[in-house]
Amino acid sequence: MAICCWRWFIRFGSRESLTKTSGTSSRSTSQLGRHFHHRTPGNFLDPEVRAFLEENTEVISSGNLTPEIRLRLLTPRCRFWKERADLWPFADPFWAIYWPGGQALSRYILDNPDIVRMGSVLDLGSGCGATAIAAVMSGASHVLANDIDPIAGMAMVINCELNNVNPFPIAIKNITDTKLDKWDLIVLGDMFYDEHLADCLHHWLGKCIKMYGTKVLIGDPGRPQFTGHIIHRQLHKVMEYSLPKPTRQENNGLTSSIVWSYQP
Repeated sequence: MAICCWRWFIRFGSRESLTKTSGTSSRSTSQLGRHFHHRTPGNFLDPEVRAFLEENTEVISSGNLTPEIRLRLLTPRCRFWKERADLWPFADPFWAIYWPGGQALSRYILDNPDIVRMGSVLDLGSGCGATAIAAVMSGASHVLANDIDPIAGMAMVINCELNNVNPFPIAIKNITDTKLDKWDLIVLGDMFYDEHLADCLHHWLGKCIKMYGTKVLIGDPGRPQFTGHIIHRQLHKVMEYSLPKPTRQENNGLTSSIVWSYQP
């Protein structure tokens, strides 16, 4: 893995394996996280980091399920698409890929705005922020995006600007370790890639539903870690989308992505 490139990461690498192998920089994400931890995104966009992200990503709105949303992502025209992954100076840029589960959730919200209109939405593991942006576009009254990577938070602010959306609050932490808050809807895409994390999410989401009656929507293209987990027995299929060809090519041939409702 020392000489892997991001093409490998996108098409074949799991989040877990890359987290264990990628390099770090002198500007650590833990240091950035101190300034980013809670919640007003407009005041902490480091100009140096912003310049790096803009130089090494590309604005796209095609090849995915939501052409209405413009995002800064890692593409074949970017330096780090072919560069060694250990030369990336921050934590693995999962936020720089528009994963299939997130695409399905965003498409579903844009097509069905009533599910978020005038309600509160938590986007768990938000990454590039597309689903949170879709919720704002669809009339949600309050949106909180959550990720553990402060660089993802910075990317979300940039992506909000690209879509003329006022930046929403961003929580950079493991929110499942904190006190439960009341949300009308929790959305999470592509998060069931690790058995331990899947178990934690299963337990935490169940508590949110039991305590507050929260609705939960999960987006996933059918990864075995998800379909083989016990939570899958408690899901109701809401909508299935055929993935565009570029997304299929970038995700090892996955052909569709599904929005599920979690109903324990």
